[in-house]
This record gives sequence, C-alpha cells and structure tokens, in this order.
Amino acid sequence: MAESRTEQFFKGISASPGVAYGPVHVYLPKELEIPDHSISEDQQEDEIEYFDEKLLATRKEILGLRDAVSGRLGRESAGIFDAHLLVLEDRVLIEESIREMRETGKNITYCVNKVAQRYIDAFANIDDEYLRERANDIRDVTKRLLHHLVGESRHGLEPILENRIIVARDVSPSDTAGFERGKVLGVVTDVGSKTSHAVIMARSIQVPAIVGMRNFTSLVKEGDEVLVDGYDGTVVINPSEKTLFGYGKFEEKKQALRRRVHAEAGEPSRTLEGVPIDLRANIEGPEEVGRVKDCGAAGVGLFRTEFLFLKDSGFPSEEEQYQAYRTVAAEVAPDPVVIRTLDLGGDKFPNSIYPTDREANPFLGLRAIRLCLENPDLFKRQLRAILRASAHGNVKLMYPMISGVGELDRANAYLAEAKEELDRKEQDYDRGIEVGTMIEIPSAAITADFLARKCDFFSIGTNDLIQYLLAIDRLNERIAHLYEPAHPAVLRMVRGVVEAAHAQGIRVSVCGEVAGDAVLVPVLLGLGVDELSLVASGLPGIKYMIRNLEFSAMESLAAEMLELGDPCELIQLAETFYEKHVAGLIT
Repeated sequence: MAESRTEQFFKGISASPGVAYGPVHVYLPKELEIPDHSISEDQQEDEIEYFDEKLLATRKEILGLRDAVSGRLGRESAGIFDAHLLVLEDRVLIEESIREMRETGKNITYCVNKVAQRYIDAFANIDDEYLRERANDIRDVTKRLLHHLVGESRHGLEPILENRIIVARDVSPSDTAGFERGKVLGVVTDVGSKTSHAVIMARSIQVPAIVGMRNFTSLVKEGDEVLVDGYDGTVVINPSEKTLFGYGKFEEKKQALRRRVHAEAGEPSRTLEGVPIDLRANIEGPEEVGRVKDCGAAGVGLFRTEFLFLKDSGFPSEEEQYQAYRTVAAEVAPDPVVIRTLDLGGDKFPNSIYPTDREANPFLGLRAIRLCLENPDLFKRQLRAILRASAHGNVKLMYPMISGVGELDRANAYLAEAKEELDRKEQDYDRGIEVGTMIEIPSAAITADFLARKCDFFSIGTNDLIQYLLAIDRLNERIAHLYEPAHPAVLRMVRGVVEAAHAQGIRVSVCGEVAGDAVLVPVLLGLGVDELSLVASGLPGIKYMIRNLEFSAMESLAAEMLELGDPCELIQLAETFYEKHVAGLIT
C-alpha cells in the first residue's frame, strides 16, 4: 500500500493541467554508439549513396508516424512531424554533412552526427523558450536518421505505455507518437519547458505534465506509485491515502471549473461592470490558427514570424511569407492579426547574414529590428508580404525591439518604400494599415510619449522588458529568482507606458508571459492595460477570471501596489487579491 512507505513531495514546472496517479515507468533510452572511422576518396560516393538511401527511409518512417498520429489525435498534433520533415530535408544539414565527410575523410554517419550537434548546440543557447525547444526537433530527427545509418532499430515508448506515469530525462516528439488517451497517465521530465513537443502532445490528450524536475529520474524506480499535480507542478512519490483523497476532491473541483470555463469561452471578455478587455492569442505559424477561435480569442495579438525563417537554409521568399500571413489573416477575419516583423538575434542566423566576427553579447547586439535595418532587402521583402496579406483581413504590423524614435522612423521609411513598390505593381493592400511598436527596451518605455505620436498601438513585451530593466538573465539558474515581474520598477514602467499611450489615444497590449499569469493579470488591468495576448490554451481561464472580477477592484489593487517598494510585499499583495477574488471562483 502507498501509505506503508514514506511519501515525498517534489516541485517542478506545471506544463499541462490535471491530476494523475499510478505506477511509474522510468524511460532512460541508451545512447546510440556512433561509428568513427576514416574512409578513402573512392568510398565517398558510396557513402553519399548510402546517406541518400537512409534519408529516404527516415522520411518514410516520419510520414508513417505523422499519418498514425493524425488518425489518432488529429492533424494539429501530427503537425509536429511536418516540422521534422523540414529538418530532414534541410539542404544545409545534408550538404554540410557531405562537406564534412570530404574535408575530414570520416564516415558519413560520424559527420552527420557532428554537424547536427552544432545545430543543436546553437538552438539550445537561444534566448527564446519556443525556439530553444526546437533543438529537440533537430535532436529527435537526427537520432532517427542515425539509427537508420547505424542499422539499429529504434525502440521507443510504444510497448510500455499502458497505465503508467512516464518519468524521463526528456521525451522526444517521436516518443510521444505512442501517446494515447487513457494509456499514458502523466508525464514528468527532468528537463524541458512548457513549449516542448512532449508537453504539446500531453495537452492534446489531456494528460498532466510537469517539466524541469532536474534529477527526478534518479529518485524514483520502476513501479513506484506517483501522484502528478499538473496544476501547480507538484509530484508526490508514494502518496498517502489522505493525500490521494484530498487530491481526488481537488480534481473534482478543477474538472467542474474547467467545464464552466469552456462553457464561457465564446462569451465577451469584459469585467462585471462591463469594461471590455480584449483577449488575443499568440501563435507561431499558420498551423495554429485553428486554436484562435476555439479558445474564444478576439484575433491574434502576436504572430511570431521567426518560424518561417528557421525552417531551412534559405530565407523565405515574399510569396511564401505572403501565403502564410494571408492564411492567418483570412482565417481570423474580421478579428485582427498583429504580425510582428522578424525578431531574430545574431546567434540564430547562418553566416550568410550574420557577421563572421562573433558578438560578445548577441542578445544586446545585432538582433530584431537592428538586424532588419541592416538588411533592407530582407526587411522589405517581409514588409511587402505583410502589406499584401492586409488586403485579406484585419492585419496590423508591429516592430520588435525598437529603442527610440530614430529606429522607428527608419523602419517606417522602409515601410513607405515597400508601399511604393507595391503601388508600382498595382498590388492591393490596406493603405490604412495600423503600425505598432513593441515596448521591450527601457529606453522605449521611457520615451513612450514620443513613440506614441508615431504609432497606432503599443504592445509591451514583458519578458525582455523585465530582463533588461532589472539586468537579470532569466535563463541563468543562479539568478533567475531575481527575475521579478512584480518589481516596483516594472509596475511603474508599465504604468508610464500606458499613460503615454492613452494621452495620444492609442491602446496598449501586453504579450509576454505575464499576460497569462492569473495572479498578475489583475495588476496589469488595474494599471490600465487595454488588451492581453497569450497562449491559446490559457486564454479561456483568463477570460473566465476577468468576467468574474470588478474593474474597480483591480484599479484599487494596482494603486496600492504602486505605493509599495518591496517586491516581496508586492507579490504578496497580488497573491492575497488572487486568493480573495479569484481562487474562490472554483468553489
């Protein structure tokens, strides 16, 4: 019995909601041994032919996985493997592997592994959670290809999934292909993030998942009974009967809340007094547009366009971009879609565009709007594509990482050129397209009054704004605890941006992670933020909360917080408000 052994509580990062209880399967796949030997020039063509053969075999296998997942979980979940096919067909990966073989005289399997690892390391160091997780796509595809090259069959999770809590260092998309409703009870991983494909798949089959558990795989053994609380990131080894009973009652309440939340997903987003608060969804690409209306969003508040530029070696043409933007614009019309121009940093580009001299701090270097202004052809190609898409829906254009009016003026000058070029070709576009700026650098926030005179809207990117304002690298585990969204400097800066925007009659959105934080959303709204843009999965819950709160209470909360100087007191006040006004909604 579970109570005969000591129960132990652990904390990770909540990634997919729900409560599960059951026996553990510890999944620790062995590392593949990569052959390393020299080959003669005469053998190189045979190696290339062998490489091509295994690429085709791997592609066939991925297509089979995609079709199987599509039939079981739907096309959206299967889209993960479309991304894998793009990695497999990346000519840079293929050609660099062949070049590595010719230059080093090593066998092709060794060279593929070496080149792929360079890409994996580059993506793993990107300061963007979503893009950083794409390193796992490359790792997963490479591992599948290497298994074919080595001649070993790959053993995944499929044979041992039934009625188990999966505990692993990490879980790849290929492993998740075996996930089925009613068989996988929960997922717990040592590493990973809320944007990992294992988490996406877990959400799609409504399985609780917790990531970032560090060394949890070394703390449990096969068959241990574990309780997984995907709401707050708690894992309990060998839970007592008392704990199980409490969580059973807790899950009943959560399920009842979930039903109420989704029943109101299509209702207007407004407070008890009727104050409207627009809620929009963040998306990465056209394949996510179906979630926008399903979650009750009033359009797309942030369309990140980087995915198009990271698919393969070449940058997308104007036509490719136009088709992607047009698809989203047409699908969400008449609701708006805010398309953010390219927001990539130096470390995310191949050498064809990034200077050969390595920047000491690429995150404060040639990135986002700075990189676009340095590459006007690339920038105008995207601007023309966005403008053309505006003829098919309510499109708004937004620049990232603007530091002041100088950069905004330069960006708008290129926009004017793009419009002139379309006019000469007699191509249609919305001549009244709204143009906005992300406020994510302190200099932009401090000069927001100047920027507001030249913008149609602001969107506060809290992730970077907090990081730059507090001089905190939120990815540095040694100081991540100092990353404090409720710091008085952050609240004052948000309030200042809102006041500057409203003085010029323009609206302010927040599109960072804070926009989905139920404890801090009332603070943002109380500070005067007009709109929130967040991940689609979290939107129904935030809407339900807003519909059950008084706007005046949120204003009072924000006013009180602005008078405090201690971040600990501030977050305690926000949490007290949450407990009083929000937590009670589930009872």
